Amino acid sequence: MTRWEPVEPSNGGSRRPVDLARPHGLSTQAVRNYERDGVLPPAERGPNGYRRFTDAHATALSAYLALIPGHGHATAGEIMRAVNRGDVDTALRAVDRSHVLLQRDRETLDAVEAAVAVLTGAPPAPPDRPALPIGALAHRLGVRPATLRKWERAGILRPARDPATGHRAYRPDDVRDAELAHLLRRGGHRLDHIAAVLGQVRAAGGAEPLADSLRQWRRRLTRRGLAMLTGAARLADHLDRRAGPR
Repeated sequence: MTRWEPVEPSNGGSRRPVDLARPHGLSTQAVRNYERDGVLPPAERGPNGYRRFTDAHATALSAYLALIPGHGHATAGEIMRAVNRGDVDTALRAVDRSHVLLQRDRETLDAVEAAVAVLTGAPPAPPDRPALPIGALAHRLGVRPATLRKWERAGILRPARDPATGHRAYRPDDVRDAELAHLLRRGGHRLDHIAAVLGQVRAAGGAEPLADSLRQWRRRLTRRGLAMLTGAARLADHLDRRAGPR
């Protein structure tokens, strides 16, 4: 496992907390808190007891702040604390986990977009179309009735009940939800995730309005990926400074 020596502040390039804080629009207390929390390496103290930061602290702060948009506060802190104790392998594992999560989010979005495209491309069901019983819907999807009952328990489907018989009655919106759930399930998505997606469909008022929220989701993932690149560049700069001349 690759190990680096924990950074040792030097007297060169001595900086005050305000010198680190001002370029980022932070308070000096925020800089002190970051040192206290291990996000920045320990600072030397002058004869007067005041902290003396260095260029290495400046690059550490820049790296931490750049990592947050792509990885979140918790993971960015985990990365920097590992770097500050010289454990770069652990820091890079945290980076890797974020990239894996981003890839999973992309794959999920791809599946949802594909499913919504199928639904929005289909002709709308007549509003007066009779509700389907559970057996008919199961046959339509090629699943067992027990599967539909399981999806109902998971919060995916919410069929009405026939007031005369008490049997489930799947209205056009319920059929739409079942078709979307079936597509996502075939894509390997968990029931709790499918339930969340169906909640978005209902909140948006159907699959068509959801398409716009999916485009916004895509833009957020793109911004997150670009932020990860920026964070990686700042982290590499900091590691290069720690390594010193080669």
